[in-house]
Amino acid sequence: MWTRTIKGRELHFYLAGINNQNFLMRDKETGTWWQQITGKAIYGPLRGAALELVLSDELTFGEWRSESSSGQVLAPVAKYTKEYDSNWEPDVAKLPVVISFPGTELKSRDVVIGLTIDGAARAYPWEVFAKQSPVLDRVSRTPLLLVLGPDGKSFRVFLARIDGREAEFFLQDDSKSDAPAGGKNWSLLDTTTASQWNFQGCATSGPAQGKCLARIPALKDYWFDWRNYHPDTTVYRR
Repeated sequence: MWTRTIKGRELHFYLAGINNQNFLMRDKETGTWWQQITGKAIYGPLRGAALELVLSDELTFGEWRSESSSGQVLAPVAKYTKEYDSNWEPDVAKLPVVISFPGTELKSRDVVIGLTIDGAARAYPWEVFAKQSPVLDRVSRTPLLLVLGPDGKSFRVFLARIDGREAEFFLQDDSKSDAPAGGKNWSLLDTTTASQWNFQGCATSGPAQGKCLARIPALKDYWFDWRNYHPDTTVYRR
């Protein structure tokens, strides 16, 4: 997700094409072409400019609803309702990729979580991440915490520091509690303050109660796409 202003000028974007199965945008004001994945202008009067990244989530509706009970949902355009595809991902996954990286350890359609810290990129294979969550890692000497949500599908990435001090986290075992189905009592514990944390990265009990971890932007993507735009990326192994 990106802002749509450049030097205070508001731009309006529309779908202009697809490149390597990646969305290309064009703004109506200048006719400049922009990449979806990088937010950079690649052709036209504003070439070289970059949109500002806006922190966003990729959550299931159920998880989002549990956190934002009064939130609003973008409604479909009534006259185009029949044209929406409610299950397009399986069909897209069957399409051949137009660019691949033979010899790398991941397959083109493997799903990864990608992030960049101080110019260093890292990809976390989804299957590895989901089995090991929470994942503690370090990129460019920055301690990171990657967590799979209570629904087993949503994810978030945080800076693993509490009041400037590096901290480790582990998933609290609720197997012996009266947690209802769906993981309502899902929580993390940290080894620094022994506080309890929710999926939003905020401490709900303990010495750190009321404090929240800083969020780190991350993208869920296919390996071929992430690797194409981040040629120097490393891959998490554990």
